[in-house]
Amino acid sequence: MTIEEKSIEAYWTRGNLGDTITERLMQMGLDLHALRPEDLAPVDQFHIRGHAATRELAELCALGSGTRVLDVGCGLGGSARYLATRFGCHVTGLDVTEEYCRVAALFSRRLGMDRHVDFRHGSALALPFADASYDAVWTEHAQMNIADKPRLYAEMVRVLKPGGRLLFHDVFQGPGGEVAFPVPWADEPSLSALIAPDDLQRLLAGLGLRAIHWEDVSVPGLAWIEERVEAFRSRGFPPLGTNVLMGRNTLAKFESQVRNLRERRIVLVQAALDKPM
Repeated sequence: MTIEEKSIEAYWTRGNLGDTITERLMQMGLDLHALRPEDLAPVDQFHIRGHAATRELAELCALGSGTRVLDVGCGLGGSARYLATRFGCHVTGLDVTEEYCRVAALFSRRLGMDRHVDFRHGSALALPFADASYDAVWTEHAQMNIADKPRLYAEMVRVLKPGGRLLFHDVFQGPGGEVAFPVPWADEPSLSALIAPDDLQRLLAGLGLRAIHWEDVSVPGLAWIEERVEAFRSRGFPPLGTNVLMGRNTLAKFESQVRNLRERRIVLVQAALDKPM
């Protein structure tokens, strides 16, 4: 991995994440031998609007039993497990943070889903997969730390089969000015690398992709974050939530996200693009 990727992994690594989540589940009175995917959703749907956003993006899929999906920046595997359950497909998750991959595999085993999903530690800039090996490439809130966007998206297109689909729900640079820090993916600017949606559209078109859905979903995203900030201020953090993953300054990161979205310093886009046959 590059020095940049090692810095990204260090930012996200907590060191005892599997034990922490297990302890929180037990504190909540949940049976570890009878876990349901929804028990983990507060922590393993680590993106704005959580599971609702994953469900919406999944409706743009064209998958079925026997199809193969690659989840780039899979985190703890929540989206991968949902897609496998929803469509009966096999999902491979890849993440630069090795701890995330271990925890994703741990909870997939506990949910009895380890035959339907697998997880690889690796670089999104050098995907360890053959050309044209996936029916869909999926990514949510994963590219904000990665500066080399042309290489990142070229790799996604390379492993996508002709006729396959790239799907993403992500955070991009808005027209309202520089990002206010800290944010969930970076405490300060050196770890943040956003691209504007128009620039990304041109990049993806240059890679031969055809957009079939492109929607700015900043408004519902802002409402979702505002609701959580109010809850955090009045009731504190929940026992199990994305605060477990964000480390220090969690409230400040959420408050910055409110400002960034209100002032259009960042925007959220949900999209689906096809790779021609």
